[in-house]
Amino acid sequence: MKNILKFLAKRIATGFVTLFLVITITFVLLHQLPGDPFDGEKAIPPQVKANLMAKYGLDKSLSEQYVIYLKNLTKGELGMSMKEKGRTVNRVIKQSFPISADLGARSIIFGLIVGIPLGIIGALYRNKIADRVAMLVAIVGISVPSFVIAGLLQLYVVNVHKGILIDKLNLPLGRILLTGWDSPSKKILPVIALGLFTVAMIARLMRSKMIEIMEQDYIKLAVAKGVKPFDIIIKHALRNAILPVITVISPTIAGVLTGSFVIETMFGIPGLGKYYISSIVDRDYTMVLGVTVFYAAFLIIMMIIMDLVYALVDPKIKLNGGSN
Repeated sequence: MKNILKFLAKRIATGFVTLFLVITITFVLLHQLPGDPFDGEKAIPPQVKANLMAKYGLDKSLSEQYVIYLKNLTKGELGMSMKEKGRTVNRVIKQSFPISADLGARSIIFGLIVGIPLGIIGALYRNKIADRVAMLVAIVGISVPSFVIAGLLQLYVVNVHKGILIDKLNLPLGRILLTGWDSPSKKILPVIALGLFTVAMIARLMRSKMIEIMEQDYIKLAVAKGVKPFDIIIKHALRNAILPVITVISPTIAGVLTGSFVIETMFGIPGLGKYYISSIVDRDYTMVLGVTVFYAAFLIIMMIIMDLVYALVDPKIKLNGGSN
């Protein structure tokens, strides 16, 4: 128990330092941008602009704004959005982050469900057609960015050419609308686009680890004793091959659960990424800074949890500062 508390204290302290650096760097860089959030307003009178600057504290010095922001942050207040009229950053995050997390969770599940079997098939049928197909999927998933995959899915599955790959088969997928997150059918393509990288990563890792394990003596002994192939794969090989997957999937889960800014924008998903992109374009300082702080804190917390879980699962990891 003492080692666990020491481990957590060390990770939390490192997390606070990281978060402080993220806040400081983001705050300074935002205020180095030319102009201000209200430069794009049409024919705004000088007095009105001055009132807006005073309302959001932009008339104060940079150091004063920084201190005020840190004080508000300790209270859990991320400020009022400068473009989303009458909405606080806290409210925007509360309403939109669950959608981003939903997209991320579905992508992770898709990656696990497809990636693990692909890796196992590749290992069992090494250098055969099934293996080559599995590794082709892995190569595409790793080398092609998710936004390119999303564009191709939109182009050839749904939108252009009237969905020639689907409509000729008379499948409901051909009638999917490209934007939104309000029906199950609209969630298929974004999940595939975002989750294909996870599929590829898991498939490659599972294949290499399964090949290594299948050559072990205890597996050969099980085969010699006449143990069923299914039992050998599930009860013996898969148990040992899955641990490295946990190592790799941990940071992936932390990242993917926040969704994808680009995927959300391309598919019109009303997640947090959509507001993040628009706030950068509109120079909405409070929104950009608030979402950045939220994402940084979320990722840090997730990484601490994943480190702790992995350290408890793998006896080779020492909580008292041993090698990771």
